[in-house]
Amino acid sequence: MNRFAFFTALAVTTALVPANAAAPAAPAAYTWDLGDLYPSPEAWTAAQGKVKGEIDKLDGYKATIGKSSKDMLAALSAMSDTRRQLDRLFVYASLKGDEDVRVSKNQERVQLAQALMAQFGEKTSWLTPTILTIGADKVAAFEKQSPELKSRFGFMLDNILRAAPHTLTPEAEQVMASVSNVLAQPNTIYSQLSNGDLPYPSLVLSDGTKVERLDQAHYSKYRQSANRDDRKKVFDTFWGAWKKYEGTFGATLNTQVLAEEFDAKVRKFPNALSDALFSDNMPEGVYRQLVAQANAGLPTFHRYLKLRKRQLGIKDELGYHDMYPSIFPLKTEPKFTVEESEKIGLDVTAAYGPEYTNLLKKGFSSRWMDVLPRQGKASGAYMNGSAYDVHPYLLLNHNDDYQSLSTLVHEWGHAVHTLLTHDNQPYEKSNYSTFTAETASIGNEMLLNDYMVAHAKTKEEKLYYLGEGLELIRTTFFRQTMFGEFQLAIHEEVEKGNALTGEKLSQIYCGLLKHYYGEKEGITRIDPSVCIEWAFIPHFYYGFYVYQYATSMAGAAALTKEIGEQKPGARERFINLLKAGGSDYPYEIYKKAGLDMATPAPYQALIARMNRLMDQIDELEKQK
Repeated sequence: MNRFAFFTALAVTTALVPANAAAPAAPAAYTWDLGDLYPSPEAWTAAQGKVKGEIDKLDGYKATIGKSSKDMLAALSAMSDTRRQLDRLFVYASLKGDEDVRVSKNQERVQLAQALMAQFGEKTSWLTPTILTIGADKVAAFEKQSPELKSRFGFMLDNILRAAPHTLTPEAEQVMASVSNVLAQPNTIYSQLSNGDLPYPSLVLSDGTKVERLDQAHYSKYRQSANRDDRKKVFDTFWGAWKKYEGTFGATLNTQVLAEEFDAKVRKFPNALSDALFSDNMPEGVYRQLVAQANAGLPTFHRYLKLRKRQLGIKDELGYHDMYPSIFPLKTEPKFTVEESEKIGLDVTAAYGPEYTNLLKKGFSSRWMDVLPRQGKASGAYMNGSAYDVHPYLLLNHNDDYQSLSTLVHEWGHAVHTLLTHDNQPYEKSNYSTFTAETASIGNEMLLNDYMVAHAKTKEEKLYYLGEGLELIRTTFFRQTMFGEFQLAIHEEVEKGNALTGEKLSQIYCGLLKHYYGEKEGITRIDPSVCIEWAFIPHFYYGFYVYQYATSMAGAAALTKEIGEQKPGARERFINLLKAGGSDYPYEIYKKAGLDMATPAPYQALIARMNRLMDQIDELEKQK
């Protein structure tokens, strides 16, 4: 699809949770009702045929779009209406496919929807170069003549005109749209190898437990073992399997990087980072400020690692295999049913005010979630808000633990964000950026953590939740920023004319692991075997994407702190950020909420939060 495509669907946002396990069929109340989208698969097929016919007509508007404001409005409206229907088709197909990934008919439907998406991209690839040919003056005159054209499509047209230096001829844009599927293949190959073809080994733990297949789900489970020797064995075995394919994973990631560099070169960007940030009009200074502030905050991160070492009773250096067990484990893990999680979610987000609460109540009382794990269901968790005329849908795999509770409030943060956007923006301005999306969800997780600490019944529970809050910052801020710094480093290698092999990627990644986790400071020893971890991260195939988790967390820390302190206007600024949707560039939306993400302040607010959590732990540990 054209890089400056007419519309893109509201991104599906995800949180990683353990893979699902076999379970009995869930009650209807715990499953989603896709009838709100289409009453039956047959109705979907009928709608697909209709949309396909509408897509076929779209290139016919090329000859008329520049004749008058009325003609431009008609052309853009036709494309918008078609894309709106296409989004709805795709949501149904993807959700139906995730209900049971083993049903081939449902997977075929996903492929049909993807094919329609590609067809839409090809049939509208002429739009950007044609608008540029019409010119800014004529577009402005049309907008003055037609208030509807301005209100619905003004932001999109401004964005297209801004892209003039990076837009190709209509023929070249069509070629780029046609090759988009080819350029997406590194991710396809990676996914097939990592999720399907990689032969995972077996191992036996110290208590005699035999793990027949140490795949990603079992790795996530057993790396948390309280037995340090078992953790080391799990790491050595798991990463040993990945190391055997270092060259192949290196080739796939190198091809991904080359594809991104190719796009940047063809479109005359100075580098791939500038290319990736352009669609959001994001200053490079935001990305580089994030990296700089994470590095400046490493003393605080190292303070946490020392705390982890002390609590785990480790006498020598920490190992990377010591990062996942809870530092304050409870004898009995707290349990939260779906209903209890929803109640806590309402209590936690009450700080946002009645408008937010009412939307959350409406969602909880409706069948918008497929919430319980079962055999064949897709693992993980996400919110899909692309069906503008319906409502968000959420996939969860709730296991009644704290992680499941946290995931529920996270994903419902996305869902309420979507509802507020849809209530306040037209479809054409409803596609908000990941840069703002994650603030809505991570902010909920922070409020939840503060709530659980405040309502803990014992000192041990308080310590447990404080430890979970610190881990959230480690994994979402420092880890994701490290990933972002890795992406920047490997692109700079290619831009210098250097080659990227699996071995070279491991060397670069290893250097960052040692730097972030304080090997030089004697805090953590990074075993060379874990330096293949870069091959495990699917987000590296999504472009410069992961940095937004870290920036969003920093933004959320600053905003929720002000809301918690009941600063005048803080709640309203946050809600207005959610309502803004995609009506402006995310950097500007943040500034309207009172945050400049190109300055140190938001990141320093998050580092201060991490220190506050550790200060609370120090105070609790002094108590006898």
